[in-house]
Amino acid sequence: MPHHKSCKKRLKQSQSRRLDNRQNKASMRSSFKVFRALCASEETPSAEQLQGMYSILDIQARKGIMPRKRAARLKSRIAALAAK
Repeated sequence: MPHHKSCKKRLKQSQSRRLDNRQNKASMRSSFKVFRALCASEETPSAEQLQGMYSILDIQARKGIMPRKRAARLKSRIAALAAK
């Protein structure tokens, strides 16, 4: 346990940020599953759905939850998946 006042505050901040990041990652993963299932069901996803996935990845990268290059790689992969 931290002894200094600033360390206690830092611990509370890091715990709340960790929970927020976990929720963001979980929602991203679930939206990926839905998108992949849509692509697997021989339906072509709409441009809005693809744009929504791009938006989710951009937000994750901007917040620092995932690296920017990983977001770019995933965007490329879902674009290729949608094009099939």
